Amino acid sequence: MKEFSYSRATGVREAVSLLASDSGARFLAGGTNLVDLMKAGVETPDQLIDVRGLPLGRIELRGDGALVIGATVTNSDLAAHPEVRLRYPALAQAVLAGASGQLRNMATVGGNLLQRTRCGYFADIASPCNKREPGSGCSAITGENHNHAILGWSEHCVATHPSDMVVPLAAFDAVISYETVDGPGEMPLAEFYPEVGDTPQQETTLPAGALITSVTLPAAPVAARSRYRKVRERASYAFATGSIAAALGVDNGVVREARIAFGAVASRPWRAHAAERALIGAPATAEAFGAAADAELAAAKPLAHNGYKVPLLHNLVVAVLTELAEEAAR
Repeated sequence: MKEFSYSRATGVREAVSLLASDSGARFLAGGTNLVDLMKAGVETPDQLIDVRGLPLGRIELRGDGALVIGATVTNSDLAAHPEVRLRYPALAQAVLAGASGQLRNMATVGGNLLQRTRCGYFADIASPCNKREPGSGCSAITGENHNHAILGWSEHCVATHPSDMVVPLAAFDAVISYETVDGPGEMPLAEFYPEVGDTPQQETTLPAGALITSVTLPAAPVAARSRYRKVRERASYAFATGSIAAALGVDNGVVREARIAFGAVASRPWRAHAAERALIGAPATAEAFGAAADAELAAAKPLAHNGYKVPLLHNLVVAVLTELAEEAAR
């Protein structure tokens, strides 16, 4: 591992100022992703700025019903919080489906948003990878790609985003707040992760030198009856091969509102807008749910080894929406 210096920030303004003064610096919170990449030689910061002690570790319910989640809230505390479990159960389920208990105790919300792909070629500095070294090529396109993207990929990169947490955040229109040396800012999660295009190394649109300070979930009554379902290759401590976060509002057997997002199918959480549009006004039946899934997955472009993800996502949509519709009818 390359030698680096270490600083502990005592305030948000100090943290962003320290980063602005050193182009080779990185923020450190839980370190559950960054430190692993440093050990592998993928990340080589000159300085780590510890932000774990900043006053960003609270979850607060605003008067308008929005839930504000501080960036240094741990994944364990997020999943256990009563307002999260009551208002956004899919979010609590997603967090508990990720990693191990020990890692959830360390990992933070801000770090989860910024974690990098688990593509094996990205983590192997001996392999060409456009995300790690732009212009070197994408080894996964013709290599081992059974758990890579089927939606939104380009010839420059087919890696997927590994986070469980961001899938329900995408479904429920989360907003990211941040701080820079020029002051605070915010952006919708829908704009936070750019399309892959020909710049896969640009993984977020967060301004240079910015520190994520919180995530806000707008009030969404439909989210109180929501679900996260993850398919993985073993029962625990494994990244998804496909996942879904969904909420369904049904009146008299007709869908009035739908929120759906997929995980492990693209370089970012995939909001299933086509499926949502197909569902509004449709009967809450398995046939309609399957048709909505097909409308979304019509854009899928499977690689040599991951064609199974198309029927997998189709079946996830039908199963989860059917369960939600049955609950609504009780």
